[in-house]
Amino acid sequence: MVKKQINLALQGGGAHGAYTWGALDRLLEEEDLEISAISGTSAGALNGAALKAGMITGGRQGARDNLDWLWEKVSGVGESQLADWMAPFGMAALSRAMEYSWQAAVSSAMTQVVSPYAFGSIYKNPLREIVEKFNYDLVCGPAAPHFFVSATKVRDGKIKVFEGDEIGPDALLASACLPTLFQAVEIFDAKTGRSEAYWDGGYTGNPALFPLYTRELPPDIVIININPLEREDLPKTPMEIQNRINEISFNSSLLRELRAIDFVQRLLESGQIEEGQMNRVHIHMISDDDMMSKLSTATKTVPNPAVISALRVAGRASAEQFLRNDIDKVGKRSSIDLKKMFS
Repeated sequence: MVKKQINLALQGGGAHGAYTWGALDRLLEEEDLEISAISGTSAGALNGAALKAGMITGGRQGARDNLDWLWEKVSGVGESQLADWMAPFGMAALSRAMEYSWQAAVSSAMTQVVSPYAFGSIYKNPLREIVEKFNYDLVCGPAAPHFFVSATKVRDGKIKVFEGDEIGPDALLASACLPTLFQAVEIFDAKTGRSEAYWDGGYTGNPALFPLYTRELPPDIVIININPLEREDLPKTPMEIQNRINEISFNSSLLRELRAIDFVQRLLESGQIEEGQMNRVHIHMISDDDMMSKLSTATKTVPNPAVISALRVAGRASAEQFLRNDIDKVGKRSSIDLKKMFS
């Protein structure tokens, strides 16, 4: 049987990356689906690293087991009492309760008046203990899937895409470095000959698609999107406004790349660019805006077992829908209407 080859583009969004975990878990069950490359940002980068390392050592089941391990660790960062009490009321109620919980209130207040640098020698990034346990000989190795991690260079605001032996614990931490919560991650850049400071990759590439455009990779990119592209209700409370600003900011780089793809594809279709001069790219998307619209920045930054579990289930369901409705389009055409998206 000829396998369908895809590239994965994994968006960042803190603990909402559990949705991506669920989607990947379902995709990995498909024996005739081959993952050729992964571009990930923030939580998407952590998911990508876990998938690749697990895939190399244990195949599809190894990748699923490694993703399970990652999210068991992430779930342990949060507190479960509120989750246990509020779970019967649904995700919207739980998200609202978390917005007004003491953890979220303290965190929000502190980011307004206290810099991450104020903690001095006692500062510690809570994700470091997790990312240092990845096997980077595997994550950085040449074996497929190819892996790319995006971060934002603080000095000039440009995107940095780490690949190969550039990827290590610091690259993953840089990709997930929200500047109001974490100190910038400094990494030596051989090209500039200096140490560069990096913030979250979501500001410049969430995720970056252009590393997946090479002729060595298949033309199909499956984006697992976890930041709602649309919200019907007007944000009115301070938390709702801040949440929507966050979503718009973290979707803007992706939308710019999709607009550029649409422009190039229309030039190819009209014959204004000769075949072979530019790559044809097929875009597919796994998303659940209805589910994500019930959540907020509070559920991104405070890992909550009930939310993480619900997101995993939702991710699996969305991947199942993609496999049922759109998998036959892989290798032939895009399954989302880019023109409609930008009209």
